[in-house]
Amino acid sequence: MYAIEVMKVGSARSTERSLFGDVALVVFLLAQVTDGVLTYVGVRTFGISIEGNPLIAWLMGSLGNEAGLAFAKVTAGLFGIVLHLSAVHRAVAALAGFYVAVAIVPWIIVLYVWN
Repeated sequence: MYAIEVMKVGSARSTERSLFGDVALVVFLLAQVTDGVLTYVGVRTFGISIEGNPLIAWLMGSLGNEAGLAFAKVTAGLFGIVLHLSAVHRAVAALAGFYVAVAIVPWIIVLYVWN
């Protein structure tokens, strides 16, 4: 008599595998790990004042270097996974490129070129 329509969450686009999306996620997660390692080395070498992101510096100051940095990187990784699962692959790729450009490259310059 009455039909109940089941609404789908997401779309057909979001359930299909995307090689671009998978690569973007892997690059994003590797960028997070690399940034985390380089940040840890930088903070251990130069002190917390070298960290350019005030939120990360606050977390590291509040929770300790290791716990604050781990919390930030795991949280960022989880947000990247959520974006990937939502099929927002270009955003994940853009964020990966952003991290490489504004986090990893500067750390490499500070730690290995200027030092």
